[in-house]
Amino acid sequence: MGHVAGDVLLSLRGLSKSFGGVKASDQVSLDLRSGIITTLVGPNGAGKTTLFNMVTGHLVPDAGDILWQGQSLVGKSPWQISRLGIARTFQDLRLFDHMTVRENVLTVMESSAWLWQPGGSAASRARRERVEAILEATGLTHKAGVRAIDLAYAERKFLSLARVMATPARIWLLDEPASGLDRGSYERFIELLRKEVRQGVTVCIIEHNLDIVIGISDRIAFLDQGRLLADDEPSRVLNDPRLAAIYFGDMAA
Repeated sequence: MGHVAGDVLLSLRGLSKSFGGVKASDQVSLDLRSGIITTLVGPNGAGKTTLFNMVTGHLVPDAGDILWQGQSLVGKSPWQISRLGIARTFQDLRLFDHMTVRENVLTVMESSAWLWQPGGSAASRARRERVEAILEATGLTHKAGVRAIDLAYAERKFLSLARVMATPARIWLLDEPASGLDRGSYERFIELLRKEVRQGVTVCIIEHNLDIVIGISDRIAFLDQGRLLADDEPSRVLNDPRLAAIYFGDMAA
């Protein structure tokens, strides 16, 4: 890939979280740098989603710190964290099913542009133009007036991404965003993500599908049983027989 990593935007320092006696996160330290796509890889139960939940304020770590441009996020609420510029998608997508595609994207923008803010109709027009550009980029223009619940699976995935694109977030945490996409949709998705990364967005992805991992990652962080076992260039991580045994052992189980 050879993409040059920029500044550290998000730094996880010694993050630990236990549920009962199980360590879902065990002293994980990881830096997310701008300009690249970092993929979290590992068997089920490795603690990947737990990390996302701690970063976004849905879980409070038992120990460690999360620094966003040097500022600690620990103890902040999910809405405060999202307002600082961190957006995420969920595996269950969390769309407004009975709203149209366009409304789903607009609602994200409206929440960051309150009605009493100055700008009036010019700002409103700019928002609408931005929505149309996002729908175009995600291939949803022809579905703009369709309710989310009536979309095909791949279209729902792209709508979830469109909602993240509509926020001013500088870091995107994407939970299996490309799983289940057909080849054409997957290629459009990768192209879209690369373009956003070139424009300054930092992306961290949870992904199981090895083809997607290989196709998309600039850096791979490999987790197992809550521990970070590797954080390196994709070729080094993917060629490590010890990690392959853990990963494929889980898939075969």
